[in-house]
Amino acid sequence: MNAEIEWTEQVKKVAANIRLRGFRYVMQNNGGYLSQICSSAEMLAYLYCRGMNLGPSTAPMIPEPFKGVPGEGRPYVSGADYNGPKGPTLDRFIFSPAHYALPLYVALIEVGRMAPEGLAEFNQDGSTVELISAEHSPGAEVTSGSLAQALSVAGGIALARRMKGDTGNVWVMMSDGEFQEGQTWEAVQALANYKLDNIKVIVDVNEQQCDGPMESVMAIGSLEDKLNAFGAHAVDVDGHDIEAFDRLAQTDTKGKPLFILARTNPTKGVELMETKRPTLHYLRFSSADEKASFQKAYDAMAQEV
Repeated sequence: MNAEIEWTEQVKKVAANIRLRGFRYVMQNNGGYLSQICSSAEMLAYLYCRGMNLGPSTAPMIPEPFKGVPGEGRPYVSGADYNGPKGPTLDRFIFSPAHYALPLYVALIEVGRMAPEGLAEFNQDGSTVELISAEHSPGAEVTSGSLAQALSVAGGIALARRMKGDTGNVWVMMSDGEFQEGQTWEAVQALANYKLDNIKVIVDVNEQQCDGPMESVMAIGSLEDKLNAFGAHAVDVDGHDIEAFDRLAQTDTKGKPLFILARTNPTKGVELMETKRPTLHYLRFSSADEKASFQKAYDAMAQEV
């Protein structure tokens, strides 16, 4: 098997396992962020297996409990330690959609950066494996979310790295709902102004948010056109096409920040989720019969994977 086929097969396998493990957790806990697992599996698998140049994790395989805010006797704990050390030639990863925490933790498990047992701490009191990730959560470096501040943080890191002569990139994962926030566009304008082509952003464009389809909440038009008008290098791609991610990641953007607009299917792999439209944000079972139907869908997935 040549190297090109080897990496694509690895990424596809990890993506399939992210969906399976995430779906299993949702079934065991009577609901969860399943649509985010469905939509983001390929992008997280690509980032951790191919896209990002990371060193080995320096964090405990089973995440330690939250010991309180940093202070005397309580050192600062960074979830970024799961992404390895910070070095001039290594990449940094800034995780923005904090409600995608479950798929992030599952991805860390599938690539060997966190132990499966760590998932038992998910959403438990006193745990760093938070339902909505914070700066101390595995794989996360900043507290972020729908206010979209992570892109601004990433821009500052990218600018500082360029000033220091670092050759590593700064990768950011976002969701499309963050483009309803003004801070996002200020950040994009700053990235373009400083010609930060060492920043690469992948966006889950699943057109869904907490209150339903984005078009019904606040339409944002063509992200590709808007981002390019702001001075970025933005391209729409199939959000489950890992080869397309790779082609764009290797592109010389000539002084422009890269935005990979991954148009995803929030029900991919779990077609039964279509019955939950238009509210796909968080899976809640409406009856025992519905849960039984999803259990059958999980069992079928498990046999295929």
